[in-house]
Amino acid sequence: MDDMDWALLRELQADARLSFSELSRRVHLSPPAVAERVRRLEEAGVVTGYHAHVDLARAGRNVVAMIRMSCYGARCILRDPEVPDWPEILEIHRITGDACSMLKVAAESIEAFEQVIDRLAPYGQPSSTMVLSSPLDWHPVLPIPPAQGG
Repeated sequence: MDDMDWALLRELQADARLSFSELSRRVHLSPPAVAERVRRLEEAGVVTGYHAHVDLARAGRNVVAMIRMSCYGARCILRDPEVPDWPEILEIHRITGDACSMLKVAAESIEAFEQVIDRLAPYGQPSSTMVLSSPLDWHPVLPIPPAQGG
C-alpha cells in the first residue's frame, strides 16, 4: 500500500458515499485512476465493505456490554453458526487467555440483556461488563508510522 492508497482509505473511511469524482478531487488523481485503485483495494480484501455508523442508543439499543465466554469443545459458541445471527450480537472475537471469546452485544433493555445472557448460558460461562460510555467508539485505520531510531 502506498501513500495514495492510504489517502483514498482515509477519505472512504470518513465518508464511504463519496463519488469517484469527489474522491479524485480530494486526492488529486483522475476519476478513472481512483476507480481502479478502489477496485484493487476491494479485490485485495483491504476494503471489505461500506457501512453506515449507527448510534446504538438512537436505534433503541440502550444497553451495551462486552461478554467474555468461557466455553470449549463441541458446545462452544464459536462452533454454532446461528449465534452470529442473533440480532443483539454486534461482534464476536476469538481471544487468548482463560476465555475463548469476547462478544459485543447491544440490547434494548436490561431485561433483553438478561435474555441474551440466558441464551448464552448453555454454551458456557458468560461474564459481562457493561459499557458506560464510549469516548472512542470508532477510529479509522491509519498507516503505522515507521519506527524512530533510538
